[in-house]
Amino acid sequence: MDVKEAIERRRAYRSLDHIDISVNLINDLAKVAQIAPSCANKQPWRLIFVYDEQELRNLFNVLSKGNKWVENTSMLIAVFSKPEDDCIIGERKYYLFDTGMATAFIILRATELGLVAHPIAGFNEDKAKNLLNIPDDMRLITLITIGKHSKEVNPVLSESMKLGEKQRPPRISLEKFVYLNKYNKET
Repeated sequence: MDVKEAIERRRAYRSLDHIDISVNLINDLAKVAQIAPSCANKQPWRLIFVYDEQELRNLFNVLSKGNKWVENTSMLIAVFSKPEDDCIIGERKYYLFDTGMATAFIILRATELGLVAHPIAGFNEDKAKNLLNIPDDMRLITLITIGKHSKEVNPVLSESMKLGEKQRPPRISLEKFVYLNKYNKET
């Protein structure tokens, strides 16, 4: 599978089947994050791979109400960083951007391996950081769910989520976000 195919196949499915998590899989996903680009090669991201059943159950308790589907995940990857670990140029803090690129590499590699890697924002950051022993000065940016796409639609999903399992949600047109040479005020 080439990169374009992985990008096109990537989907944020919520209906997941369990997979066995191996050290090889963890290392594989970690290694693609390791080679992601970053400002001045600072590599500000930090990752915790959570696959122990009890630790996962603990994290399920800090999820937002609409994320009950996450309870079918085989692993959660906590992605965290802090501004001081990356370039700060004037008002521009690069840690979120660079950590996002590493996250995208993980998602694309998981897709290439036939897995679902779905980043989520619906969790209580302070409670999750406490459970994971993440220092107070770090930001828990996302949790990435890892599993295998299930043919059975997860019954806890809302109707709109169920529809998203069947077809890719609509994307905005290129005209809405692509400009040539200069920004033109949107109409």
